[in-house]
Amino acid sequence: MTETATTQQPASCHVMAKPSGSVCNIDCKYCFYLEKEKLYPDARKSWRMSDETLEQYVKQYIEAQDVPVVNFAWQGGEPTLMGLDFFRRAVELQQHYANGKAITNAFQTNGILLDDEWGSFLHKEKFLVGLSIDGPREFHDRYRVDKGQKPTFDRVYAGLQTLKRHEVEFNTLTVLQNHNADHPLEIYEFLRDEGSGFMQFIPIVERAADEPEDDGLELVDPTFEGKALVTRWSVGASQYGRFLCRIFDEWVRRDVGRVFIQMYDTALGAWMGQDPSLCIFARTCGKALIIEHNGDLYSCDHFVYPDYRLGNVHDMAIRDMVDSPLQQKFGNDKEDTLPQYCVECDYRFACNGGCPKQRFTRTPQGESGLNYLCKGYKMFFSHADPYMRFMANEVGQGRPAANVMEWARQMDAQKEAARKRVDPGRNDPCPCGSGQKYKRCCGKAA
Repeated sequence: MTETATTQQPASCHVMAKPSGSVCNIDCKYCFYLEKEKLYPDARKSWRMSDETLEQYVKQYIEAQDVPVVNFAWQGGEPTLMGLDFFRRAVELQQHYANGKAITNAFQTNGILLDDEWGSFLHKEKFLVGLSIDGPREFHDRYRVDKGQKPTFDRVYAGLQTLKRHEVEFNTLTVLQNHNADHPLEIYEFLRDEGSGFMQFIPIVERAADEPEDDGLELVDPTFEGKALVTRWSVGASQYGRFLCRIFDEWVRRDVGRVFIQMYDTALGAWMGQDPSLCIFARTCGKALIIEHNGDLYSCDHFVYPDYRLGNVHDMAIRDMVDSPLQQKFGNDKEDTLPQYCVECDYRFACNGGCPKQRFTRTPQGESGLNYLCKGYKMFFSHADPYMRFMANEVGQGRPAANVMEWARQMDAQKEAARKRVDPGRNDPCPCGSGQKYKRCCGKAA
């Protein structure tokens, strides 16, 4: 009797650290995290992650990974508010508890406080820096203002130059809202010209309750049953789809292999038969959590609500919280509650219903749980499909995906030739050269 071998994936998870909690030095109008301060009434007095909490986090996070490389991610709020000494200490603790594992660090910042000292440290310790910038000045400053409601573009741009001057590896994160999403090429060309070789375009979608619940939070999760409307700054579903398609048309003709865009890379992986690498498109979720400044662990960055608090690192190990029934159910619910409309969708393999945070609309059949951005996803996936198929085949044959650029140009030339081709009139000479009128020759078949 032959036993069937089973392959079990090594235990791993991703925990994004917010050492300053929701405390930030700017006041983005669309930020979903600023109001999380209401969950911690004393945060203004003790908003910094303590050394004890930092050590517990670093130690437990490394222990929770049965993989050779451990990726730390630092966000906020604004992590630079912690100061350089905090991150020097973090690196020291990582080295102490590494136990033979390789350690990497990613750092998301608004760039306001970046100076040469920061640049030197980030370069020396090989931090990958994500810079939040919403495009050129007129788009960035629409919502990204400081506490005095002053524009921040010039200071962010100075931070970008610091990163380049110190040769810090960086990428850009651009929040798509109701304003800048109407200007895809201006944003893309600006970021490309500034040297961003890897871009993330994150759609902002939030609902605000008419009356906040007891926790004081106005922005609600998808299970909220009261009256709540999509915020005025949220990107529209079709608007998002058009944005992705317009940049894709530019990228697929001139920048494949030179500029990497998270959404397109993830989609190509799906077209190649791989499980989506981006959590929002994965079949299930629950492996991307966040830790607050005081050590509280939550199910997800977008689910920092009391019901999704798993525990605290001072009382319970990260591995145990990740493996808890509450978190397992949270992760499996993504697939288990997928509407039939999504189950039968041609693009389920690439989307899997999208982020649960945004699954608050209804399907055409009236079933709940449809992603607010569904129309935009479908628009992009159908538009990109022939190019994704071509690239997937090229890579599968051991050839570069960048070959798609020449193929796209050839397709464009054929379409243009077809557009210019005009059928002859019935009484015109037949273009086949027979000497007969078109209507008595090739035109008969037509």
